[in-house]
Amino acid sequence: MADRAEAYKRAGVDIEAGNSLVSRIKSLVSATYSKGVLSDIGGFGGLFKLDAGAYAEPVLVASTDGVGTKLKLAQQFGRHDTIGIDLVAMSVNDILVQGAKPLFFLDYFATGKLDVAQAEQVVKGVADGCREAGCALLGGETAEMPGFYPEGVYDLAGFCVGIVDNSRIVDGSSIAVDDVIIGIESSGPHSNGYSLIRKILAESGQKPTDILPETDTTLADALLAPTRIYVKPVLNLLRDLDIRGMAHITGGGFYDNVARILPRGVAAHIRMGTWDVPPVFEWLKSRGGLSWPEMLQIFNCGIGYMLVVPPEIGEDVVQRLRGQHEYAQIIGTIERLKKPGQERVVVEMTGEGGSEPGP
Repeated sequence: MADRAEAYKRAGVDIEAGNSLVSRIKSLVSATYSKGVLSDIGGFGGLFKLDAGAYAEPVLVASTDGVGTKLKLAQQFGRHDTIGIDLVAMSVNDILVQGAKPLFFLDYFATGKLDVAQAEQVVKGVADGCREAGCALLGGETAEMPGFYPEGVYDLAGFCVGIVDNSRIVDGSSIAVDDVIIGIESSGPHSNGYSLIRKILAESGQKPTDILPETDTTLADALLAPTRIYVKPVLNLLRDLDIRGMAHITGGGFYDNVARILPRGVAAHIRMGTWDVPPVFEWLKSRGGLSWPEMLQIFNCGIGYMLVVPPEIGEDVVQRLRGQHEYAQIIGTIERLKKPGQERVVVEMTGEGGSEPGP
């Protein structure tokens, strides 16, 4: 093998390193397997047997995403063990919005020169995220591309497939006036807004090891906190409660993501002050010289996921989420649009001079 692979190695691609990585991650991957998995790591494709009998009219839901320039901070800070959780979270939370249960996940890892120990840490994070989401890491691809990526740099992409019964798809169409909006806390900026975050950090002159004001957490820990995965607590609610709409608060913040699920004729009225904004967002706002409307257009500001439910079950949903160790709070209501062209999402800036519509 060594002789046969020598020419490719001289070109910068180490086949033996790739094989070593597969060997090292095999147990991490197999720990995510569910009963539907029919193949093992190393095949040309992952095999998954769908239990279609468990659904009256099964519908597959798919999503793909990355983690943006949060990767740059992970590589800058030398932290590779949680960025894989972010990768899983971004896709599984997206399909959850439509009521889907994640079945399996695929990852793509690309780099200029494969660092086996580094890649193993990344895949460990992916496997951790898959276990938390209850889905199988069915397969993936490791690409070593010398001359394409600078040394020490890697890129990630993730792909998720889930399932939902056709009659139980959540699409926001039943959202009605007087429904309440429930926000579930985030763990930090999640995986959005990092081009601005990196700019703010660089211009602040602060180091990753500096302590975030009002906390005992370093800036590195606060900025690299992995994205929360909402799959299990939300699927528990979907079993027996009328969840009319859901939004994953990613790029575009409150204004863009909530608007995506609203039917015609209604608007979302969200009240700041109904939840505690974590210190990392206060730091970003202060250091970046940003207004709250700008913050809410870019970041989740402490609310990573939203549910829209009938008012009579709002408090029950909140208590059930808290019973699953998710801090949740009613943060707004659905109102009738008052005039054509009105903004679909209005955030009331408590104590800051009234309300601000979406930009």
